[in-house]
Amino acid sequence: MELKTKEGSSFKRIVIVANRLPFKITEKDGKKELFQNSGGLVSAVMSLSQKMHHKNKSSQKILWVGNSENTRDEFKEVDTATSTFDLYPVAIPAEINKNFYEGFCNDTIWPLFHYFPMLTVFKEKYYDDYVKANQLFMDVLRDIIQPDDFVWVHDYQLFLLPKLIRDVHPKANIGFFLHIPFPSYEVFRLLNRRWREEILQGLLGADLIGFHTNDYTQNFLQTVRRILGLDNSIRKIYAQERVIKTDAFPIGIDYFKFHDAVTSKKVRTEVQHLKRHIGDCKLIFSVDRLDYTKGIMNKLQGMETFLEKNPSWIGKIILNLVIVPSRDTIPRYQEMKRDIEGTVGRINGKFSYIGWRPIVYQYKSLSFDELVALYSISHVGLITPLRDGMNLVAKEYVACQGHNMGVLILSEFAGAVAELGEAVIVNPSDFNEVASAILKALEMSEKEKEARNKRMKNRIQNYDVFKWTEDFVNQLSLIKKDQIMFDIKLINPAIENKLLDDYKRASKRLILLDYDGTLVPFHQYPEKALPDINLYKQMKKLTKDSRNTIFIISGRDKRFLSNKFEDLHLSIIAEHGYFIKHRNSDWIQTMLNTDSSWKPLVLPILKRYTERCYGSFTEEKESALVWHYRNAEADFAFVRSQELKEELTEFLVHHKDLQLMEGNKIIEIKKTGHNKGSYIKQHLTNNSYDFILGIGDDTTDEDMFRALPESAYTIKVGLEPTNANYNLTHQHEVIQLIEKL
Repeated sequence: MELKTKEGSSFKRIVIVANRLPFKITEKDGKKELFQNSGGLVSAVMSLSQKMHHKNKSSQKILWVGNSENTRDEFKEVDTATSTFDLYPVAIPAEINKNFYEGFCNDTIWPLFHYFPMLTVFKEKYYDDYVKANQLFMDVLRDIIQPDDFVWVHDYQLFLLPKLIRDVHPKANIGFFLHIPFPSYEVFRLLNRRWREEILQGLLGADLIGFHTNDYTQNFLQTVRRILGLDNSIRKIYAQERVIKTDAFPIGIDYFKFHDAVTSKKVRTEVQHLKRHIGDCKLIFSVDRLDYTKGIMNKLQGMETFLEKNPSWIGKIILNLVIVPSRDTIPRYQEMKRDIEGTVGRINGKFSYIGWRPIVYQYKSLSFDELVALYSISHVGLITPLRDGMNLVAKEYVACQGHNMGVLILSEFAGAVAELGEAVIVNPSDFNEVASAILKALEMSEKEKEARNKRMKNRIQNYDVFKWTEDFVNQLSLIKKDQIMFDIKLINPAIENKLLDDYKRASKRLILLDYDGTLVPFHQYPEKALPDINLYKQMKKLTKDSRNTIFIISGRDKRFLSNKFEDLHLSIIAEHGYFIKHRNSDWIQTMLNTDSSWKPLVLPILKRYTERCYGSFTEEKESALVWHYRNAEADFAFVRSQELKEELTEFLVHHKDLQLMEGNKIIEIKKTGHNKGSYIKQHLTNNSYDFILGIGDDTTDEDMFRALPESAYTIKVGLEPTNANYNLTHQHEVIQLIEKL
């Protein structure tokens, strides 16, 4: 089954990897048959698969790898002619599975990622078996994955799997999608240090990492930056010699499956049956899985508050509370079920009378037709989770609104709220707000209901489950193209050999080297970023070759650079071209305008931001003032840096002779007219070379790259986008290249 993207590229097969297979084998009347497991992912991929097969008329199936008690041979024995999947079970021993699934997945990750740290269990054995279970998935995948497969890993049970796949299949096309919230850094960091680092590294094995909302995406990017120290740009992370994309992909539903079902004969029969039971009452409908994240008790207390504050509605409404059984063998869930049932009984006892009760409670799973009938007939859909990755029930409810328009009341903590902003949005912990929302929904005019639903229906119709998949696959294809471009630009053995050959043959060479981040790694304190003995030795060898003209070109002040390289036969450009010292000569100032009367105006601004951002400091150079924030807390420093840039930009409106320059964790304000490229341009007009090499790591080095001819070897240290012709991944590779020269 070939999956084509908008860009024309294609993946030959889809390999879905999830904790569970979409089916299990059941036995009825002595005959084995497939039973479809529940869940949003299963429903979504089932709809996708059926549509793809109908469209492509292909007999090739989607491969699905998942945990199952059934074997592959057992699945083959069952008639699967109507199934569009090729199933690969992963056998996880019971004891490992208990610690993996019931333990780390559901007692550690689930509560923590849903902001219930007080319920989170931190057990080393849980995580150890989580690692083993992920490896068992990899053992099955090892011989399945082929070139040009699209391997789509799903959800929190398999955080470690993308890296495991990448280690075995370095060129694999790997996507990962998280179906639950990704929490803030402050919550995620509660995990043990080893666990949190390995989880993030596992995820970064993917090419594309998807989340339901922008908030979850930003939480992930912030967490990666603060725990692994990896910066990102436009939602791209540069790590492990690859560029990795993250983005929001709000999962959709099969819109027309629900919309069209409203008028089906089976649903109409269900609707008539329901009408006989609810009579003239207005129906408020709620369906939730039994889980503490769903806010069921909050919903009941909101309903109780509504009846207390609006007694005129007693006898005129019914809340149909459907709880879908889940994990009810676990004591905590059994207790939750008892609390819910006790609260339902108390509220019914408080307000009911003969012939009417406010809450109809059902502890059961609903059939598709029953669900659609309730969606379509309900005057209000009450969906109020305390935290939810998406909540497809909200979208299904909207899709089923037709002749009898209902009103969706939705928790602000459901991922779906980002797309369903026309719903009545509530904080489920504010019982008065929930009560007011119910009243607003019941009294809303037909015109307003129609307008709200129309906008929401258009949105979920346009971005349905098929669009969700298409969007994800297209973005994966785009990031793979970006990676190819980076592969082309990365210095590989062939490029390196050509560079070395050209260097050997050249009779007149120009070598331009940045200092911080290029010749030496960054240091917490800049004054301690010093050249080591090996670097000094290699530079000395280069400078002894009479064919070489070497420049250290840096933003550092002239005193520092003179002190470190005064014994070497080379030239130095300091403060981004403000000062130049040719070999065996004194310093020359390139700027005629040396007026520094602007400094006393800017220094107080920088001082104020230094005081407001712990760990930052101000550096004064002859030509510039620099605000450093490398040692400050990353996210807070980023906010302060944006504020400072805005304030300095306003200042520059009245000082046209100054310019703002942003570098690696610095903001610099200096005189206009000089940068790392300005002197190089001048130098090249008076000198010719048959070999030019320029290496730098910072945004300030881009001026140098632009100033050099296309024939030059320009190299950016790091994987960020650049004007340079090539990239090196790490700073230490610069030293290795110099040694080879």
